[in-house]
Amino acid sequence: MTATFMKIAGLPVAALVWLGGQGTRAIAALVFIGIAVPPAGELLKPYVTEAIFLLLCISFLRVDLGTLRRTLRRPGLVIAATAWTMIAVPLIFGGTCWLTGLTIRSPDLYLALMLQALASPMMAAPALAAVMGLDATLVLVALVIGTCLVPITAPMFAYLFLGSTLSLSPLPLGLKLLAILAGSVCVATAVRWITGSETIKRHALLIDGINVVILFVFVAAVMGKVAGGFLSEPVRAFKLMALAFAVFFALTGVTALVFRKAGYSRAMALGLMVSQRNMGLMLAATDGLLPGTTWLYFAMSQFPIYLTPQLLKPIVGRLNAQPDVAAAAPAHSARE
Repeated sequence: MTATFMKIAGLPVAALVWLGGQGTRAIAALVFIGIAVPPAGELLKPYVTEAIFLLLCISFLRVDLGTLRRTLRRPGLVIAATAWTMIAVPLIFGGTCWLTGLTIRSPDLYLALMLQALASPMMAAPALAAVMGLDATLVLVALVIGTCLVPITAPMFAYLFLGSTLSLSPLPLGLKLLAILAGSVCVATAVRWITGSETIKRHALLIDGINVVILFVFVAAVMGKVAGGFLSEPVRAFKLMALAFAVFFALTGVTALVFRKAGYSRAMALGLMVSQRNMGLMLAATDGLLPGTTWLYFAMSQFPIYLTPQLLKPIVGRLNAQPDVAAAAPAHSARE
C-alpha cells in the first residue's frame, strides 16, 4: 500500500521528495517557468479545475485532526477571520476605489480590484501555509467557510459596487463549489483511512513535492500570456505588477495587525490567506468576458502570491522561533 501511495503519476519518488524539500524556492520558480514556456500554459489550461480539486484534497489530507478539533471548539478566531476576508475586505476595497476616483479614471482596473476583493482565499492557500511552516489547519477552516459564503457575498458586493451589469451566477457557482469541497473531503478521508495518519506524516516531503507539481498546472495556465503583455506594453505591465505587490503586502500587513493578539504565527498565516485571493473563481464566474487590463492585472497578481512565500520565509522562521504567548495562553488555562 505504501509503495502504491509513493508512486504518483509515474514520477520518481526521489525527485518528488527533493522537489518537496525545495519548499518556497520551488513555488517561486513556477512563476518564471510558466512565463518562459507559454505552450505549457495552453496545454494545461483545460486541467485547472482538476488541479484546484487535487490541491484541496491534499490540504484536507494534511489537516492535523487534533488541531482541527481545538480550532472548532473555539470558533471565534475562524469566524472573525472569515468576516474580515469576506465582508470587511470588499468594503475596504470598494470604499477606497470610490474615494480615490478610480471608478472613473480606470474602470477596467477598478473591475479587476473589486473582483479580487470579492473572491474567497485561494484553495492553494493551506498548501502554501504548510510549506512555510504556518498554521495550515486554521487557514483551511477559514478558507472552507469563506468559500461556502462566496455565492452569497460576491453577488451582493458586486451589485453594490459594480452595478447590475456583472452577473456572477450564484447558484451554479455555489453548486460547483459544493461539489469540489465535498468531493475533496471524501477523497482525503478515504486516503487517510487507507494509508493512516502516520504514513501521511512520514511522507510529508513527498506530499509537498506533489503540491508543487499540481501548482504548476494552475500557474502555467494563468501566466502563459504574461510575456506577451510585457513585450507589447512594458510600462503598463510593470505598473500593474507594482500595484499587485502593493495590494498583496497591504492585505498581509493589515490583516496580521488586526489579528496580532491571536499570536504572531497565526496572524501571519491569516495575513497570507487573506492576500491570496482566488481570482480564478471570478474568471470562471464571469465566463472570462473581462477587459484586457483586468486580465493583465490578474496575471500580475500571481507574482506576489507565488514569490512572497520565499521572500517572507525568513520572517516566518523568526516568528515561529518566538514563544507564541497568545496562542499558548488558552492551552495553559485549560490545564489549570
